[in-house]
Amino acid sequence: MTDLKARPGTDRALSFTVNGEQRTLDIPVQATLLDVLRERLHLTGTKKGCDHGQCGACTVHIGRDTALSCLTLALSCEGREVTTIEGLAPAGELHPMQAAFIEHDAFQCGYCTPGQIMSAVACVGKAQAGDPDGIREFMSGNLCRCAAYPQIVAAVQDVAGGSR
Repeated sequence: MTDLKARPGTDRALSFTVNGEQRTLDIPVQATLLDVLRERLHLTGTKKGCDHGQCGACTVHIGRDTALSCLTLALSCEGREVTTIEGLAPAGELHPMQAAFIEHDAFQCGYCTPGQIMSAVACVGKAQAGDPDGIREFMSGNLCRCAAYPQIVAAVQDVAGGSR
């Protein structure tokens, strides 16, 4: 875990947009986006899984692309738009993908679910959800220890098919 306490001479200003809100913080140069989101902005929906970029639990959107926030230096987000699971839909509402995950029981323990949903939204948004094989390929960087993969594919197909 990155120590996010202020240390004179090692902090830099970071100005970026998170879930539609402009934010400016002084952060250590080595801070990952995941640690800034969780520890400084208290956006704990993005999960710290493996902390090595292998599980996808920390997936967020930077602009229109998905990113593993545990491998992304926060300072590389200067001036960019970051969206976390908390920012997918207006407060009190569910994004269609979140609703589809519930409807299809596309989660078990739920730990991987935020990263899975962020990747699934990108999969549909980038028109990669045309068939189950395409969905599985796009989502291959997101691991689910509970093996809810068939339900995840069904949820993505549901949203991609426009039934939501």
